[in-house]
Amino acid sequence: MEFEEIHYDIESSYIDLLPECSLETIFCFQNDEPLSSSTLEDVISNEVDIERLLQIEGDLMDFDFIDQETIMGIEDVDETVLDHEVNQDVQENVDFPTDENSHVKMIQDEPLEESCLTDLLVIGAEAVEAENWPFVSIVIARLTNLLSDRENGDQPLRRLASFFTQGLHYKSISAPEMLLESVSQQTSSMSAFQILQELSPYVKFAHFTANQAILEATQGDQEVHVIDFDIMEGIQWPPLMVDLAKRKDTSLRITAIIGDSINSGMIQQTGRRLKEFADSINLLFVFDQMVMAEEEDFKSIEVGHTLIVNCMIHQLHMPHRSSSLVKTFLGGVSKLSPKTVVLVEEELFNFSKIPSMSFVEFFCEALHHYTALSDSLVSGLSGGYKLAFRIIEKEFLGRRILDSVRQFPCEKSERKMWEDGFSPLKEFRPIPMSSCNVSQAKFLVSLFSGEYWVQHEHCRLSLCWKSRPLTTASIWVPISSPRPARSTLF
Repeated sequence: MEFEEIHYDIESSYIDLLPECSLETIFCFQNDEPLSSSTLEDVISNEVDIERLLQIEGDLMDFDFIDQETIMGIEDVDETVLDHEVNQDVQENVDFPTDENSHVKMIQDEPLEESCLTDLLVIGAEAVEAENWPFVSIVIARLTNLLSDRENGDQPLRRLASFFTQGLHYKSISAPEMLLESVSQQTSSMSAFQILQELSPYVKFAHFTANQAILEATQGDQEVHVIDFDIMEGIQWPPLMVDLAKRKDTSLRITAIIGDSINSGMIQQTGRRLKEFADSINLLFVFDQMVMAEEEDFKSIEVGHTLIVNCMIHQLHMPHRSSSLVKTFLGGVSKLSPKTVVLVEEELFNFSKIPSMSFVEFFCEALHHYTALSDSLVSGLSGGYKLAFRIIEKEFLGRRILDSVRQFPCEKSERKMWEDGFSPLKEFRPIPMSSCNVSQAKFLVSLFSGEYWVQHEHCRLSLCWKSRPLTTASIWVPISSPRPARSTLF
């Protein structure tokens, strides 16, 4: 049931900052140029400038930043790689018995309509789950032939089907790495992130909801320490820093947790940019990082502040992280007795659902999930900007689908690891979002076209498209924490 509409006068700067959290600000920050504090401070007021907020919708079609080299790269992607691999596998590595059942013969010989794509994908998933690899190869070869039709190949559904077909292929051959070609990796990823920001509230919903929860949890605290899982470029933090700078004698420390020392250099650059920004708004700020190998590593973190944990998992624009890595992080930080844990997770990878799912059930859920996500993004585009969406498909949707299908564990014992990843939070309990946070999310969603809406139930705040949640935020506090008085708003 959708959360009841609340008429609430929001004073939080996150609503005021919505117009300024544009990609000009973000990529100025990302490209080594310190943000101007006056730019942000100019929009901090007690009133919401509705006209300026609505201007965001007018900016949704501004994709002039996409350079021609990137577009050419997307258009020239060789779509025959999978076709070659699959046909080679079928012809050279598989001996099909002459008495193969009629179902197999139908798939090989019968002309199939496009409406059969989904059915074929599910049949392929069932074959993978049954470890019937010869049959998997037949299905994948048939799918590949259907999807190679150039005349009808430009439809989003068919391109999604292509990604799922590749996922089944890699699952069947246990490929160690995805074979996606790189198209100006850094430039394309930045362009894709920018398009995602402008088309959808997906990223802003996660960042603003988490930041608002942190602001509320640290009200009255002067020393705030955030341990952040997967900080990447640190784009989430400048708006929070602006709010904390308005508090008297408040300091912020961010500890970035990374799972691979290879990324240390990039994270150091993120820390340097954040420090420059903090200096520009006169906020006392400290940044450090830690390479995480096991839970015991967290003992090296000095905690003398109000400790907050920020954990974003499997977001569309973020790298895929294994369940064991998430478990190590949550297990390590839980031993530090944080005041609050803010968790944002892609709904498809909901910890409470995964352990009970078979591979086929997960595959079907993934089909629905990424179709809804694709549909939500396409709704923000006019026909003339399909190349912009292709960049998102290439850089985010395709990689996420391949990761999801390839890495989902078929064995029940392996799926138990997903449930165990959530076990460190058993000493915590979820609490409802504040009415301010819910109203903020609803207001944000109202700025975007399409059928986005916000659901708040069971202490979970979800960004939804039509009937499906896309990403969900929740707040966790130690079980021993006093329970707030019940509010009639929840």
